Amino acid sequence: MGLTSHKVLALAAALAVASFVATIWLWPRLARRSGPAITGRIGLLLATQVAVFVTVGLMANNSFLFYASWADLFGREQAPGVVVDHAAGGKDVRVVAERRMDVPGGARPEVGGRIQQIVIRGQKSEIASSAYVYLPPEYFRPAYARRTFPAAVVLTGYPGTAENLVKGLRYPKTVYDQVRAGRMRPMVLVMLRPTVAPPRDTECVDVPGGPQTETFFADDVPTALRSSYRLGTGPRSLGFIGDSTGGYCALKLAIHHPDVYGAAVGLSAYYRAAEDPTTGGLFHGSVRGRHHADLLWSLAHGPAPRTSLLVTTSRHGEKNYRSTQQFLDTVRAPTRASSITLKSGGHNFNTWRREIPASLVWLSNRLTGR
Repeated sequence: MGLTSHKVLALAAALAVASFVATIWLWPRLARRSGPAITGRIGLLLATQVAVFVTVGLMANNSFLFYASWADLFGREQAPGVVVDHAAGGKDVRVVAERRMDVPGGARPEVGGRIQQIVIRGQKSEIASSAYVYLPPEYFRPAYARRTFPAAVVLTGYPGTAENLVKGLRYPKTVYDQVRAGRMRPMVLVMLRPTVAPPRDTECVDVPGGPQTETFFADDVPTALRSSYRLGTGPRSLGFIGDSTGGYCALKLAIHHPDVYGAAVGLSAYYRAAEDPTTGGLFHGSVRGRHHADLLWSLAHGPAPRTSLLVTTSRHGEKNYRSTQQFLDTVRAPTRASSITLKSGGHNFNTWRREIPASLVWLSNRLTGR
């Protein structure tokens, strides 16, 4: 059983409950002051605490995917990364693995869809990044063979992993469920992390003399995907959604490139590029570059982009509540703004899982496959 298996979690929880019951049941028998009785009490307390600790640890790992496997947990995953050279003129998208959806009938792609692990190679930015692509069941059905699909780029927070979007935030399963319920149309998902130059956090900025991250997401990713998948070519065929840093990037790309991204969702987003030890110098003293990375400044001083934006926050638990209200007040036509405001919710997976279904439905209603 894998580290993230629900069976492992259920077994750990059962052991924790059994240890607690055993402690209550055996405590009267071990109430004496003899050495064996004292040792027994210590053993019961220790076993119960360890079982509870393991259960809580497994629950946290299943939510945030700190470790993907037992080998990863115990440090046995030591295989080094392999550099793959790509000749000029090579494919912009290379499929390296494929997995089925864990749904009834998922072995057949026309029933469950497919998740592909790919590598995207940017022609302009010269950035290469791994990603996961979710292709809905309709993509494989003969009735849709001549149809193009809308797509959404999905971005994690920093540092994040694309695997979190598949397992932790369950984007593919959410789209699958919402389409089956008739709430949204089939959509292709392209799931990445913003850390395209690890371990540096580039904040989706074209860093002078450094990683051209904005160019990667604005030019290279759409071009590569449309050359490899049946996607629409218009600006309303491509959307962007992300959480935290990914949310900032999603809004930024839609504001700066409305001809590419027709809609964007910022889950718990912030509105100015972070500058800290993880980012290093992003602007090299350029005031223009800093203003460009400030979404409030861009909306207030630049032309209003023809795009749709959805932002999410919580009245209690999120630090971006006031800045989100300021962002919404700054938006002007033809930009269209929407929001989700929870009564309470922290900056975490649980909050985003509450917001993602409605956000994907909203995104689907603003995109077309043309």
